Amino acid sequence: MSIPHTPLQDKIYLDNNATTKMDPAVLEAMVPFFNMPCNMHSGTHEFGWNAKKSVDNVRERIAQYIGAKSSREIVFTSGATESNNLAIFGTSRFYKNKKHIVTVKTEHKAVLDPCRYLESQGYDVTYLGVNERGMIDVDELKSVIREDTILVSVMMANNEIGVIQPVKEIGEVCREKGVLFHSDVAQAFGKIPVNVEEMNIDLLSISGHKIYGPMGAGALYVRRKNPRVHVLPVVFGGGQERGMRSGTVATPLIIGLGKAADICIETMAEEAKRVKKLSNLVVSTLKKKIPSIVFNGDMENRLPGLLNFSFPYIEGESIILSLNSVALSSGSACTSESLESSYVLKALGVDEILAHSSIRIGIGRFNTEEEVLLFLDLICDRIPKLLDMSPLWEMVQSGIDLNEVVWDHD
Repeated sequence: MSIPHTPLQDKIYLDNNATTKMDPAVLEAMVPFFNMPCNMHSGTHEFGWNAKKSVDNVRERIAQYIGAKSSREIVFTSGATESNNLAIFGTSRFYKNKKHIVTVKTEHKAVLDPCRYLESQGYDVTYLGVNERGMIDVDELKSVIREDTILVSVMMANNEIGVIQPVKEIGEVCREKGVLFHSDVAQAFGKIPVNVEEMNIDLLSISGHKIYGPMGAGALYVRRKNPRVHVLPVVFGGGQERGMRSGTVATPLIIGLGKAADICIETMAEEAKRVKKLSNLVVSTLKKKIPSIVFNGDMENRLPGLLNFSFPYIEGESIILSLNSVALSSGSACTSESLESSYVLKALGVDEILAHSSIRIGIGRFNTEEEVLLFLDLICDRIPKLLDMSPLWEMVQSGIDLNEVVWDHD
């Protein structure tokens, strides 16, 4: 099938959960710091003092936005991946007399991969399952926590299906059991309320490029009291960020992170309402025009704007290729050797065929109703044509039971 090329500036961008377009106001706030020397660790002149004052101001605002009691609880990093690694490796190295961690099968790889590495080093990791809606069982969590459990790591909102976990209840269980609670809120921060005190969160990860800020900027919240959380560094050098994250702080990027957070917090309620309206338009239209569609994950307890759905018997990659003028993502993870169905959808119990036919869209700040309507027109036109071309659909029509087919992904 010949795929026409669409210039980037003409594409409809619906992949806002992968990354967001930087808000022009964020770039405007950053530019002055790109145009001057701004090492906040240079304490002998005005350039360094000005940078430190500006960065510390962002630190105070981020702390305020997540309900932290002190700006000293905010450690700047390069993003949520580094924050997650620092939270997991930093606590496991400090509390080395304990060897057990609890997480969830649907976590981001930035949590799962560090946990798997720790398993290779003699740690024991419990991976909680989820139900068909993508939710964990809090009672199961309570039952698996042990005397030697260091940390429970559960993301607030899933990056693939948008499901929001019962973070407050999880935090209550962790506090009752006396274990630390880490949450990756990269997808949730700036879109729904986050409060570390109300939710009993001890470590929390955020990322700038998920909130219309710059790539390369993020933060880790580390609780200082009740309980005091100890994190050993994984990067060594100048001892910056209270010794937890050495390296010169990227002042322009942190300024951008702060401005992006400002805008998200100021517009959160209004933007959530607008984006949810557009999401509801997508759901109602697709249900009406393509009745075979299957929506993945809890449809109520989810982020506004993130939708994951499957079209039976049609490969997700085929859908993406046929929608060349729209930027979205597949529910499959490409590797150098194979195309594997999403481990998140597998954890929900989604079968192989549906998992391979899934796509994800992320509606964001700069998407208009006109764009969403155009996307709907395109996908409703393409799906019936792709179904007619589908070898799987042809097999079904021929009476072949696809459950008996041996799937080879090598």
